[in-house]
Amino acid sequence: MNFEEIKNKIISRFGEAVIIAEQTDQLQASLSIALSSIKDVCLFLRDEPELFFDYLNCLSGVDYSTEKSELSVVYHLSSIPFKHQLVLKVNVPFERGSSVLPVVPSVSEVWRSADWHEREAFDMYGINFSGHSDMRRILCPDDWEGFPLRKDYEPAEVYNGLKIKFDRSSEND
Repeated sequence: MNFEEIKNKIISRFGEAVIIAEQTDQLQASLSIALSSIKDVCLFLRDEPELFFDYLNCLSGVDYSTEKSELSVVYHLSSIPFKHQLVLKVNVPFERGSSVLPVVPSVSEVWRSADWHEREAFDMYGINFSGHSDMRRILCPDDWEGFPLRKDYEPAEVYNGLKIKFDRSSEND
């Protein structure tokens, strides 16, 4: 099944408003899905017999720019038996500098492999996945401050008394 056929199946099930945007000028075409519908769309893609997206290859957090007050989550999906692939994206607004984290519905109940992917996106970008059974850091220590892959992240000078910020200007001293 090709990209257009998959897109049309999503539209026929959820209506045109579920697709916010599409990008077809890239190596892999993608659909941007309405934030409130991402879990339902993923369930449909997995459970629809003609689609059967049984494998979540990757789920990644993305911070495209400090000029935008939004983060994105990108889902790379495959149907192993039918040999088709799809990329979904969801954008989530948030206030930079706020302690309130952006929230995206978890798909860990749809694909078990999402469990660690969502934890990594939480740890590195501060995206909270509602409905996730174990939303905690996976790479950084539990008491780490900030989210290292956000474009506006400022690394700390020290952590637990150890200097962690490398300064190249003092390299020759």
